Amino acid sequence: MQASDRFNINSQLEHLQAKYVGTGHADQNRFEWAVNINRDSYASYIGRHPMLAYIAIAENESIGRERYNFMHKMLLPCGPPPERDED
Repeated sequence: MQASDRFNINSQLEHLQAKYVGTGHADQNRFEWAVNINRDSYASYIGRHPMLAYIAIAENESIGRERYNFMHKMLLPCGPPPERDED
């Protein structure tokens, strides 16, 4: 692998990370990663009507109620953020 290939791969990775928040980056901590995964999952459930209908039937709720619950879960999917140490 040549130096130009490495530069090209790194620039492509930086472009993807800037374009899509969920791809992460080197400074992202575990909590931020988990929040991105959970929010992506909830957005996927809301956006796919058959999946939303399946979950609504399984939980014996209406589709609108499940959509509402998922939207509220997207606010703090993993609870409040952990305290940060200020070094």
